[in-house]
Amino acid sequence: MQHLFTPEGDAALAAAMQLRPLMAFDFDGTLAHIVAHPDDARISQGVAMRLKRLATRLPVAIVTGRAADDVRERLGFKPHYVVGNHGSEDAADPHAASECRAALDPLRASLAAHGDAFAAAGVLVEDKGQSIALHYRLSRDRDVARAMIEELLAPQQSSLHVFAGKMVVNVTGADAPDKADAVRALMLRSGARAAFFAGDDVNDEPVFEAAAPDWLTVRVGAPEVASHARFYLHGPQEMALLLDRALGLLG
Repeated sequence: MQHLFTPEGDAALAAAMQLRPLMAFDFDGTLAHIVAHPDDARISQGVAMRLKRLATRLPVAIVTGRAADDVRERLGFKPHYVVGNHGSEDAADPHAASECRAALDPLRASLAAHGDAFAAAGVLVEDKGQSIALHYRLSRDRDVARAMIEELLAPQQSSLHVFAGKMVVNVTGADAPDKADAVRALMLRSGARAAFFAGDDVNDEPVFEAAAPDWLTVRVGAPEVASHARFYLHGPQEMALLLDRALGLLG
């Protein structure tokens, strides 16, 4: 990967903006910094202002691991689309969202039976409807906490999609849509011919990997991490400059 703020990155961004793409963004670690307590995450006022301006020119989407209602209040602007739960919660397809929620009912029963043990180990269970997140960032012994999570999930692996995050294990139904499915659906809905997507974590890699040649994909975070994204930014602190450049290219 190359840094986006290079001559090659500038050229790729200019080419993408000429196509008037769908502008899609992850939330945590991309637009907002990762924080110890997920409830504390917010987009800065400066980034929100720029995204609001961008949304007057191009279709803007938030495609996040959070529940859709949870992320809306943290944005500071109104995007055209919000897809939550790693791609499995789309207001345009409530039937699919309901099926994705029901697929996790057996796991909910297991978690209820082991709730005290997980709490004692410092594991926070976040049920977001179409996905469940098992956070262990605040655990005193993260290795023990992670082992407990893996032991609980092992008997249900065939019916679940389990993927790691930053001090979290995420779970969706095995057949749930992912973020790549969500971005493709939003392109059709918006009429966009191409897509820009920025994300920072494992659940964003399906978009990077599925991207067509005329998409622009940006990983937000350390460049030494293996990724299918074309370019990278060092962190959310560079997002305002990216948005300024995109807005400038739109004229």
